[in-house]
Amino acid sequence: MEVAMDSDDKAMVFGEDVAFGGVFRCSMGLREQFGADRVFNTPLSEQGIIGFAIGMASVGYTPIAEIQFADYVFPAFDQIVNEAAKYRYRTGGTWHCGSLTIRMPCGAVGHGGLYHSQSPEAFFSHCPGLNLVVPRGPTQAKGLLLAAIRSPDPTLVFEPKVLYRQAVEEVPVGDFEIPIGQAEVVRRGTEVTLVGWGNQVHRLLKTAEMAAQQDGIECEVIDLQSIVPWDEEAVVASVEKTGRCIVAHEAPVTSGFGAELAAVVQDRCFLKLEAPVQRVCGWDTPFPLAWEEFYLPSPLRVYDSVKKVMSY
Repeated sequence: MEVAMDSDDKAMVFGEDVAFGGVFRCSMGLREQFGADRVFNTPLSEQGIIGFAIGMASVGYTPIAEIQFADYVFPAFDQIVNEAAKYRYRTGGTWHCGSLTIRMPCGAVGHGGLYHSQSPEAFFSHCPGLNLVVPRGPTQAKGLLLAAIRSPDPTLVFEPKVLYRQAVEEVPVGDFEIPIGQAEVVRRGTEVTLVGWGNQVHRLLKTAEMAAQQDGIECEVIDLQSIVPWDEEAVVASVEKTGRCIVAHEAPVTSGFGAELAAVVQDRCFLKLEAPVQRVCGWDTPFPLAWEEFYLPSPLRVYDSVKKVMSY
């Protein structure tokens, strides 16, 4: 955000508590560096935050709005899907709010329970006009966020909150972007394709290591990075090579975005598949507190699916 604000004097950061650094300390020092006119707190109104951001974007500003937790985004759902996503289409290209970026911490954190652990990306993937990205670590967070801020379309950035304090790595200095819509193969393999995004990628890497050490199974791991648009060609190329595909995400299995991936893989790779496409996801229940580890698509759950597709 500092890079974006330094290079664009119309960029502004606002949301609940962001002027103080935010609950996850993501905006520390920005108010002191860029002033109270560009970094400021808002009332506790998600609908108001996003409605205000849409208005700013439509008159040429670059708003970077924060929803404090992704679980709280639903009061703003109408503003996002009926206003932001449709603004350019509705006006025939006369106006748009393409400079709008909405950040929101998402996913399991170990103690969040049902109101601080949700992954609502699938709700928004059904709405044309939005970009959705989910980083797996600091480098991806920087590159995808800068790409989102400069995208010509409204973009939602889902930030897995557990990584704020767990992920540590060297991040490229200065200005750089990761193209929206481009997946990354983070581990090469020849027998099973594992697809995920966000923190789930780290669980898939553990699964791949487990399968290699215990069974000699070589799994290819793909970080989708972008939910919309998603890198269909990268996934299809991998599955055509391995013949097996497992998609995993924290959100509930029913109507999760993994269903879209499974449908496309089945359609485009049917004659190359050695086993049905598998989904390993959260269960169709509210996100639990005490039973979080049983709810999540853990490396062991994915590993069971690997053994299933290998013995099909």
